[in-house]
Amino acid sequence: MAPNVNEKIRNVAVIAHVDHGKTTLVDALLRQTGTFRANQVVGERVMDSGTLERERGITILAKNTSISYNGVKINIVDTPGHADFGGEVERILSMVDGALLLVDACDGPMPQTRFVVQKALEHKLKLVLAINKIDRPDARFDEVYNEVFDLLVNLGATDEDVEFPVVYTDARNGYATASVEEARLYNRQRNKGGSPKGGIAPVLDAILSQVPPPAARTEEPLQMMVSTLSHDDYIGRIAIGRVEAGVLRRGMQVTLCRLDGSFLPAQISRLWVFQGLKRIEVEQVESGDIAAVSGIEDPNIGETIADPENPVPLKPIKVEEPTMVVTFKVNDSPFAGREGQYVTSRHLRERLYREAQKDVSLKVEDTKDPDSFRVSGRGELHLSILIETMRREGYEMAISKPEVIFKAAGGKKQEPFEYLSIDIPEEYMGRVMEELGPRRAEMLDMHPDTSGRVRMFFSIPTRGIMGFRPIFLTLTKGLGIMHHVFDHYGDYSGEIVTRRQGAMISWETGTTTTYALHNAQERGVLFVGPGQEVYAGQVVGENSRPRDLDINVCKKKHLTNMRASTSDETLRLVPYRVMGLEDALQWINDDELVEVTPKAIRIRKSILDRQERYRNKKDRGEELPEEE
Repeated sequence: MAPNVNEKIRNVAVIAHVDHGKTTLVDALLRQTGTFRANQVVGERVMDSGTLERERGITILAKNTSISYNGVKINIVDTPGHADFGGEVERILSMVDGALLLVDACDGPMPQTRFVVQKALEHKLKLVLAINKIDRPDARFDEVYNEVFDLLVNLGATDEDVEFPVVYTDARNGYATASVEEARLYNRQRNKGGSPKGGIAPVLDAILSQVPPPAARTEEPLQMMVSTLSHDDYIGRIAIGRVEAGVLRRGMQVTLCRLDGSFLPAQISRLWVFQGLKRIEVEQVESGDIAAVSGIEDPNIGETIADPENPVPLKPIKVEEPTMVVTFKVNDSPFAGREGQYVTSRHLRERLYREAQKDVSLKVEDTKDPDSFRVSGRGELHLSILIETMRREGYEMAISKPEVIFKAAGGKKQEPFEYLSIDIPEEYMGRVMEELGPRRAEMLDMHPDTSGRVRMFFSIPTRGIMGFRPIFLTLTKGLGIMHHVFDHYGDYSGEIVTRRQGAMISWETGTTTTYALHNAQERGVLFVGPGQEVYAGQVVGENSRPRDLDINVCKKKHLTNMRASTSDETLRLVPYRVMGLEDALQWINDDELVEVTPKAIRIRKSILDRQERYRNKKDRGEELPEEE
């Protein structure tokens, strides 16, 4: 007998490659279903609430919202498009029964699309395909549909999986249609300067017809998985998840099934459901709906809120293992403590372990050194977002070079590989291929197009991709587009050298001068400008040669009767390279650190003292640095 279902609810996730318009589409759905008042002033991408999300135009943390349509409550979750936030994607997909897959009408499926679709198939979700940005002059309707179909087949989709409805959308202008002919007509009218009218309802109709309603298991003992956590300064921790079975009531006694197998009695003090962008307090939530609860002491993601008489934990969320690790250290540079509010190992430790509790794909470990912590994540972006967030909160720290996590399988050393997609003008193909060769990249596919550009797909070790982006942009004069996503663990591919230049290291502590920098810029690329404070051991540039170079960038010109100090004004400096956090993490070598403070990002040698660095290099039989 078929189980009872709750026809009044649908739970759906919006999944896509980064920048294909997920958050913009959710905005349009909220606006057109009357979630906002007609005269309400609301910014763009309301679901991207974090400062970093707005700055970068990406979704980092999954967001819950709901809309009402034709008497049905549709719970919508906007998920991250980056595989680096796979932990977020994984736990959100465990709360829903269907997924709205968004694909750009020109770009088609991209590396991150592959990742999120694979996850959706693993969770056996029903798919609705939305081909977005149909107003683009270069939109490819049939080709993109076929590419999505091929992707699903390649990922092992069943016949049932590939029978999905298709809607064509222009999320930014709030338009959707289920007809490809109407989509083509809309495209022609938009590109002739017209403003065709329409609405977003076809997307909602497709969701109602394709996504199954959740099972109504209200008679069974309570079970609710904690899928995500929120924090309120007054209420404390709020656990969010889908009520799988039973009914959750305000004030009821429950049992929290811990991940370590223990049970904790608790009482639900407050209970909410999602309505639009707000949490609405309610008395009870039935199975199938997404709820938020408070009153449970220190809940963690993956734990189950269960019936006190019969506490049965749900199967915990399985998240893929981290692929990259960095070491967070207490900042011990000469400038330590000047700019940050939280600078001690206790501050660092508490903050990192707090993050690991809410981010299931992050691992934090103590080391033998009480001032250092190993932090493992799903990739450079995952780790750099954490570092940037902490920096803005007032933390100071030093970060080591990111390293990949090796594994052993069948007696062989294995390393992570990435699926890399690059889109470049054809004339730069030779240079890019030449750079990818030593990085052990293997070409999988290539598609030239009529506009003189070519799209290539590679399998490349994660070690090989590190530091590639700035070189790629230089080689293609800023016209290249690249995306990559973790693909699999494969056999170790041998030695890879990703940085061939040495560092220019400040000889002394002081303030940089135009005179000294003018002489230094002939030796390589500078990372600092005139009038900046630097310290001995700080990296101030990239040497044009492979060896490190100790250099004095604070040297002042000696005054004589023949030369006046004002002649400095005639010296021309080449603009220096501003190293952002990701640039610095990709650039550094094993013997260097990135010093991160709320006001600055500096690169430094791990050993600041020059004589000690020389002794270390001598002991290891390495080439000694040059001196100016």
